[in-house]
This record gives sequence, structure tokens and C-alpha cells, in this order.
Amino acid sequence: MSEQGDPEQGATYDAEAMQAKWQRVWDELSPFAANDDSEREKRYALTMFPYPSGDLHMGHAEVTALHDVIARYWWQKGFEVLNPMGWDSFGLPAENAAIRNDSHPADYTYTNIATQLESFQKYAVSFDWSRRFNTSDPSYYRWTQWLFLKFHEKGLAYRKNSPVNWCPNDQTVLANEQVLADGTCERCGAEVTKRELTQWYFRTTEYAQELLDSLDGLEPTWSSKVINAQRNWIGRSEGAHVSFVVQGREEPVKVYTTRPDTIFGTTFLVVAVDAKLADELVTDAQRPAFEAYRDEIRKASDIDRLATDRAKTGVDLGVTARNPVTGEELPIWATDYVLADYGTGAVMGVPGGDQRDWEFATEMGLPIVRTTEPPADFEGEAYAGEGVAINSPAPGVEAGLDINGLAVAEAKSRAIAFLEEQQVGEGTVNFRLRDWLLSRQRYWGAPIPIIHCPLDGEVRVPEDQLPVELPELRGADLKPKGTSPLGAATEWVNVSCPTCGGPATRDTDTMDTFVDSSWYFFRYVSPHDETQAFDTELANAWGPIDLYVGGDEHAVLHLLYARFFTKALRDMGLVNWDEPFSAYLSQGKVINNGRKMSKSLGNGISLGAQLDEFGVDAVRLTLVFASPPEDNIDWADVSPGGSVRFLQRAWRLSGDVTSEPGADPATGDVALRKVTHKTVHEVEALVESHRFNVVVARTMELVNATRKAIDNPVEKGGCGPADPAVREAVETVAILLSLVAPYTAEEMWERLGHQPTVARVGWPAVDPELLIEDSVTAVVQVQGKVRARLEVSPDISAADLEAAALADPSIVAALEGKTVRKVIVREPKLVNVVAG
Repeated sequence: MSEQGDPEQGATYDAEAMQAKWQRVWDELSPFAANDDSEREKRYALTMFPYPSGDLHMGHAEVTALHDVIARYWWQKGFEVLNPMGWDSFGLPAENAAIRNDSHPADYTYTNIATQLESFQKYAVSFDWSRRFNTSDPSYYRWTQWLFLKFHEKGLAYRKNSPVNWCPNDQTVLANEQVLADGTCERCGAEVTKRELTQWYFRTTEYAQELLDSLDGLEPTWSSKVINAQRNWIGRSEGAHVSFVVQGREEPVKVYTTRPDTIFGTTFLVVAVDAKLADELVTDAQRPAFEAYRDEIRKASDIDRLATDRAKTGVDLGVTARNPVTGEELPIWATDYVLADYGTGAVMGVPGGDQRDWEFATEMGLPIVRTTEPPADFEGEAYAGEGVAINSPAPGVEAGLDINGLAVAEAKSRAIAFLEEQQVGEGTVNFRLRDWLLSRQRYWGAPIPIIHCPLDGEVRVPEDQLPVELPELRGADLKPKGTSPLGAATEWVNVSCPTCGGPATRDTDTMDTFVDSSWYFFRYVSPHDETQAFDTELANAWGPIDLYVGGDEHAVLHLLYARFFTKALRDMGLVNWDEPFSAYLSQGKVINNGRKMSKSLGNGISLGAQLDEFGVDAVRLTLVFASPPEDNIDWADVSPGGSVRFLQRAWRLSGDVTSEPGADPATGDVALRKVTHKTVHEVEALVESHRFNVVVARTMELVNATRKAIDNPVEKGGCGPADPAVREAVETVAILLSLVAPYTAEEMWERLGHQPTVARVGWPAVDPELLIEDSVTAVVQVQGKVRARLEVSPDISAADLEAAALADPSIVAALEGKTVRKVIVREPKLVNVVAG
């Protein structure tokens, strides 16, 4: 680790010694413990808590360094700040890591938590450690189970049999949100398949419209990327349910369509091959072919099935359905390009208006009828854009509805009105969002607090019997096998029914870890309360979270679930928030040589090694200074060594100041004071707009200006170390650095003669008079090249600035022999002369 001596005081900048020293002081002072009873305005700062599957890595270092700038700034601005941290310690990442290391998940998890806690404390993030907890603690998951029971009481938690996503590697089901775009498991990367299972769900669709509408209010404070990801996942569409009478079936088949105006172009119906409806409709003659086809398709992921380049396949189910508008009999096919959980699992085949239907009709030799007039220059096949209705009805077809010539919007409206009038359809809204599948066939999670009784069915575990603790199962084989390992714990599984007292069994599935992380921010307000999940009064006082910092990988998953939980808890009267996160800051990734860090690639960067070599402050400063928060940081392109040198330079300033603490800065050098106050003023706006890298740049500029003021003689703009303006500048540097480099800042503050902690001294006041500029530098360009710089009044007019520029000797020389064709003036800072 680099060291730098202070020749005047004989001291040395020793990062390692500073870290050890100030960790002890901060442990004694607890400067960041939030006071619930404080009269100061409250702010809630939150960063996503980590999985304890190893020690902290560069991603943790980046997100917490960025997050800490805001939290520390709020403390300096006089707010009471709740900035908690804990561990998301249940779930597949921790469990899989434990299995790989031949360890029990509890042992492995809590060992890593202790390691990460020590690393976090060394990293000097301003967390309130008195509020920490782990989601795998029974004292926490007792309330996760209690919330599940409340959701069950309200009908928001339910169990059903349906096709589900299955990870063959982790041997567990996955929610739709946990399947990546390429059809693989977001946890392990294995290709996801389908299985028919009975599973637990949260009814997220109950809040689909509100989850969508509320995004409008978040647009100013969330990134557009995250907002769009949420909107697309919720996927609202307006259309109609249309009833088709099926040959030999009493109950009609309801089909959802976003374009009821195209019903005249319907030449077949298609049903998802794995939908229950397909199994009900298929004739005996077609069943063998149907079942063989279904078994084959179940091996494919939803992503594969919806791929545009996938060849269209299907099986004729052997039955027909009557078009309710034209009376035509339409064949019904089972196919793979329709999903069972979309609408009713059946759709109208309109090949003239849907490319997948066009390809299917072409493959199967089915008729194609256009119902929307494409543009004259249209060269494609199916056309789904704007245009007037045609063939609606087709020539010679008797129908009570004629929408020929109408534009799409009016044609849709007229078609829906007709369907409703004839009682064969109704206008409706559909969502892509599906209910959240939350049960997992794994050990390391919160047990689902339901008892299954042969007489009473699903029985909720009485609240006074919570938590339903995990049996330890030490020595048992916890490797995934497709069924929950809890099923082997017979003494734990077999219980008496709370309702009838007869023999019953516990549910052996555990909850998805995203259940734990969907409400953890509520628990932080009263983390040690043994009487309730969280204190509603405190939750309403602290919340909602003023700023949440995390990665784009949770743009749908965690953020959507947390928003759903918040709205459900609001409706239960447990909180008055509508949205959990008022603002969301999405940080980029730390990469190396243009690629994601990976052990297999051999390009991983050890956070521990970087901290040992350069020190905590230098690593934090490097990560904050490298780029805007949302951009990736390539560690190969940054210089932690350069950060060390800057910190040494700043630290030396504190040893050079010779004026006494409390010296009146108003008696000091005005030029340096102007730089100091302008810096504070600009940094305030930069922090609040999350331009943290520019904050560091401005701090560096102030350090340079202060160094010059100390070292230069008066005739060259200096003022010497005894000038009170120098003390003011250096104290300001220490306060600004406290946001990014807390050890260096604290050491500077002590060397300046102050008591700790610099993190709570308050934000420097800005004198507005010192922000008024006496002059500004105007750049003069000729043909785009800078030829002169002029010191002018900030209030100079465009005409006067142009005259001054053209009279400057350098400009006169540059224009010799040329004709001035145009002069562009942007007073007071720019003149551009075009000559030829």
C-alpha cells in the first residue's frame, strides 16, 4: 500500500493504519444509528441486500460506494437517515453454494454473513448496523409466514395445478420472471422446461392495472429502461373475448383477441397443446397423435415456442367451432406457438393479420383472408398495421356486422359492440403478467405455513404456532431431486390438523427467496419487534424509501414483487404507501477488459486484493469517479493508484494549515473563498442529480486551487497556509471527501483540530455573494480553432463581446488576408468567427 510522508509534521499517509484507527472510533460513536424519535426530517436510504454465497465482490463495492454518497450527504444536510443493511440469506444461491462445498446451508450461510459483515464494516459504509437481520433467521421468517397467511386470508395466496417452468438442474419450479429471455434459469443457466404440477401462487394479476398505472408517477425518478421493462412485462392489451360454439360440446370456447375487427378473417382456431382445453377437445381418433405431439413440445421452453424463426407445427384436434359472426365452421388445431397461460389458451387464427398465423396456415394449407387493407407499397405477408377494413364481411357472406371501410379503432369498437349485443362476446383487457409462482421444491427457504388435512383441506397454521421452523436435517442429502427434501422429515411433516385434530401433513415446499426480499424494507423500521411484522406508525413515518440503489438485473423480478407486496399491505391497512421506492438509481457493472468478470474467463478482480493494495478510500473513490452510476466500469481502464495519489495530496493539505480552528474565513483571500463556495454550491446540485463522478472532479479542482493558494506567493495569486480562507477550503475538502473517502476525511478533520466525526458536522453554508462572478473567460474561435481567451464581464452584451473578440491581436492576426463571413456569439462565453 502506498505511503506518503508529510515533511512539515513528520506524519505519513498510511491507509491501513487509518482504517484500523477509525473503525474503532466509529464503533464507539455509532454515528449512523437512526433515531426514530428525532425531530429532524427523515430520509430512508436503501441498497439491495446481498446473498451470502461468498465474500463481498467488486459489484458490492460499487453499489455501496455509490449508495453511500447519498446517505452521507443526507446526514450532512441535516436529515435523520435510516440506512440499514442485512442479508438475503435464504434461497438457491446460498443453498447451491453450500451443496457445492459439502456444507449445511445454515453453516455455510452464517459463516459467509460473518465474513461479509467484517468486510462491510472495513469498507466504511454508513449503515445502521443495529438494525441488521438475516431473512433465514426464524425471528424474520416467522413474519414472512405471517404475511403469507394474511395473503391467504385475502385470497391473494392460492394453490392450483397448471403447467409450470421447471429447472432440471435446480430441480424446482420457477416463476415466469425467473426465466431469462433465452429460456434459461436466471439462477443457474440451465434450459427451462415445462411440467404439470400443483403449486402455490400469489395473485399478482389482482394489481396488474395499478402496477401499470403507478409507473407514470415513477417516470421522473426511475430510469426509462426499468420503467419500460416493467410496462412490457405487465403487458396490457385491450380486445375482446369471443365465444365459439364447438361441435359436440355444450360449453363454448372463449377466445381472447386484441383485434375483434378481424373476426371475418378467422379461418381456424388454435389451442395451446399443453392447455387443459386441448385435452378436452381432442377426438379419440386424434388423441394418439395429439399426445405424442404434446409430449414432444413440453421439452421446449416458452421462449423457444414463441421464437419468430421457429417452424410452425400442430395437430388437428378433429373438431370444429362456429364463427359467431359469419356462422362458418372452423377447424381447431393444437399448436406450440400459443401458450397455455395466455388468455384462455385458445386464439383466433387470422393469417391475414398475424405472421405466425400466416406461417401456420401456409404450412397446414388453411385459407388466408385479409381484413385490413395494407399500404400500396406493402411487400410482406401478414399485415397488422393501420388501414381500413376489407372483406368484413367477405362478398357473399351473410352477417349482421359490416365494418368495411372503417379505420381499425372504429372497426374494433363496432365489432365489440356487435359481439356484446349478440351476447357472443365482450370487450375486455388482458395482461401478459401472470400470477407469481412462489413455492419451491428446495430445503433452504421459509416453510409454507399450511397444513393439509384429508377432511378440512388447506388449513392455515395458527399464528401462535409461528414460526414453522425448518428441521435441521443435518447429515441428510439436500441435493435437488424434484421433490422437497422436507418430505423426508416425517416427524416434522406429520402433525395434527388445527381444525379437527385428525392426522394431517405440513406443506413440504418452501417459499421463493423473492418473497423474503419483497418486504424486508418494512422490517428495518422495527427489526427487533417480536409482536408484529413491522410497526405501521414507524413504517409510515420513515417510508416510502427515498432512494433505492440496485442493478438492472432486478428491473422486473424484485422491483415488481416489492411493488405488489406494498400495494397488498396498503390494502390490509398495514402501511399508507402506494409505491415502495420513490426514486430508483440503477448502477452499472464492474467489468474487466470489456468483458463480464468470470472465473472461467480468468479475468476476475479480487476486491480484497484491491483493498489490501490501495486501501478502502482509493477503491471507493475510483469506483465513484470512474463513470456516471448507470454506466459500466471497466477496471482495466481505471487507476486506483491515481486515486491514492490524489488522496495523499488532499491529506497533505490538512497538515499545511496553520490558522487556528474557528478563524474567521471572511477575513481571508476572496479568490480562494469564491472557488470554495462555488464548489460547494455545484456539488450540492451534482449529488442530488446523481452525478457523483463530477462531484469527485470538483473536489479535485478545489484541492488543486487550495494547493496553489498555499504554495504560490501573493503576487501569483497565493495567500499562504495561515490565511483563514485556506482553512475554510481544506475543511470543505474534508467534508466533501467524507461522502466518498471517509477514512481520509476523518483523518484530515482531526489534523485540522476538530473532534470526530466529520460525517455529521453539517453541510458547508454557501455565501451567495461569493457566487457572483466578477469576470468570465470567453473563448474565441476562428474556423473552429481556439485562437484567444478573453476575461469579460458576465453581463457583457453580444455586440460588445463581438467587438472585443475582433479587436484582440491574436484574432486580428488569425484573420489577416481573410474575409469575415459570419460571427456567432454566445455571450458571455463563446465567439466563433467564420472566415474565408
